[in-house]
Amino acid sequence: MLLTVPNMLTFLRVFLIPVFLISFYLPIEFNYLLAAFVFWFAAGTDILDGYLARKLNQTTKFGAFLDPVADKVMVACALLLITQDYQTIWVTVPAAIMIGREIIISALREWMAELNLRDTVAVSIWGKIKAATQMLALIALLSRYNETVINIGYGLLYIATVLTITSMLTYLYSAVVSIKNSQS
Repeated sequence: MLLTVPNMLTFLRVFLIPVFLISFYLPIEFNYLLAAFVFWFAAGTDILDGYLARKLNQTTKFGAFLDPVADKVMVACALLLITQDYQTIWVTVPAAIMIGREIIISALREWMAELNLRDTVAVSIWGKIKAATQMLALIALLSRYNETVINIGYGLLYIATVLTITSMLTYLYSAVVSIKNSQS
């Protein structure tokens, strides 16, 4: 069934992507706070749709496809915005690492699915901690609320970058072990 509550929340998140981008560039005094709020709200729908899908037993193959796509597009847009807005290597390099990791892991999951080993690269606790830290960093950096919040955002961005690399290496290691085990 396509129109489950969790899927509708995911559709809402997809709809919020252009709202988020437009709010960031609005010629109003509080555009950064508005964009950070829209991003925060979208992140909340991500948490809620996953919870409801499990709680209401409404997981669908379509939701399993669209949910991570919506997340990755929203996060990639946020990373591009802060890269453009801050224009510093201290934001650009972590953003590039994070976007690169998402591409690598998405490709790895697709490849592992073709090998019937998809479960070996399922979302891990490191991936969830990385995502939460990344969301908080992006909210802080998008808001530009004050220097303290921005500095907290930088700190969280660097922690998220380390977690990004750690989780990627964990997934890659799991994939290599699974491939070796399936060939023996």
